[in-house]
Amino acid sequence: MRWKKIVMSTLVLSLMGGSLLFADSVNEKVRLWVNGQEVQDGGYIIDGKTYVPIRSFEGLVNWSPTNNQVKFLKPNVHIFLFKGDTIFGNVNKGKLKFNVFSQVDNLVDSVVAVKVAITDPSGVQKDIQTQELANDSKDNFWFRTDDFTYDFKTTGKYMIGFYIKLSKNSEFELVSQKVITALN
Repeated sequence: MRWKKIVMSTLVLSLMGGSLLFADSVNEKVRLWVNGQEVQDGGYIIDGKTYVPIRSFEGLVNWSPTNNQVKFLKPNVHIFLFKGDTIFGNVNKGKLKFNVFSQVDNLVDSVVAVKVAITDPSGVQKDIQTQELANDSKDNFWFRTDDFTYDFKTTGKYMIGFYIKLSKNSEFELVSQKVITALN
């Protein structure tokens, strides 16, 4: 009688272990990299298909629970950096007065606001300028910041980010970025 319980327990535990191994092979977590940066949540391979979080692709995500739809908007944003009337890319360490010109096209929904911000190599972000837009701001438009003085204190890569706010109740979402490298 005792050996039947041992055999039955061994059989049950074996089946449970096999099920866990099978489930693990169906839902395999993978590391996800977008533009050279690892996405914190990563992705999954489920039944041979790769699934990734849509927010990791620098666009606007609009979830509508009423019709169970997700809309992903990725406008084309071209960012130009101007020191006076001269376009620049890399800078030397120190203070620099510049402005950011952004051209936005292929935007299929209206947006309520835009923002331009700079992030230093250590990850500290500073807003350059925020602007609320008219109700008909879609398809294409231009946005140029006022002149802005910034101190490039350390060498490294600084990111100029262009953010869009889809509605009054939403947060700003990064949709494009440009790198400035500060040299010695």
